[in-house]
Amino acid sequence: MERRKILLVVAAVVAALGATLVFLYAQGAENRAVAQFQTVEVLSAAQRIERGESMDDALAAGKVTIEDVTVDEVLEGAGADDEVFAGQVALTTIYPGEQLLPVKFGSADEVESTSTLPVPDGKVAISVSLTDQGRVGSFTRPGSEVAIYLSAVPEDGTAAYTRMLLPRVTVIGAGSTTQVQAAATAAEGQVPAEQLPNTLLTLAVEQREAEKVLFAQDAGTLSFALLPAEGELEDTGGVDAANLFE
Repeated sequence: MERRKILLVVAAVVAALGATLVFLYAQGAENRAVAQFQTVEVLSAAQRIERGESMDDALAAGKVTIEDVTVDEVLEGAGADDEVFAGQVALTTIYPGEQLLPVKFGSADEVESTSTLPVPDGKVAISVSLTDQGRVGSFTRPGSEVAIYLSAVPEDGTAAYTRMLLPRVTVIGAGSTTQVQAAATAAEGQVPAEQLPNTLLTLAVEQREAEKVLFAQDAGTLSFALLPAEGELEDTGGVDAANLFE
């Protein structure tokens, strides 16, 4: 009789333990299901964001998007509030699909100096200062492929011209923007100088190309033309007043 009571107690304990384990498993399965199917919004890169590129520029260029990810895929620090990144720049290259994390952004002072620019073998890095119009607004960024044009008025009195200087070079760095004065004149005489924003852009070029660009920037005005990933432009011989409408 006593033995039967003991067996009944043991059976009751085992049954209670089994019920508890089943409940815990069911609860865990529910939590896993929530983590698997419940989503939250986070900021992620829609396009590649270069090291040193500001969050403001990335937002303006459409490089940032809001993505729905499951709860268990959210990285620590990720969120949907872009105010967290206001005034900051990317400290490292951020690739499409990456969630934007505060630890990957900081002040411009935290970005490594330009001596660490990834200059391809056989090339050198040179910088040119261009207006917003000359650099195609804010669309020219590190990694952009551009053609370089020169517009000049020769000192020997020959006709002014515009001609392609280099068909394709790579932009590897974008520096700060400064304001420069461009004087203008009117019939009444000198008028107040206009403030124009100039941005320093760094190019990867061969030695001969560097010589051409450095000489040309003192001979006239340089301008960039953004290029697609494939294809080259042809040298048409340039345009001057004689063939402008041909």
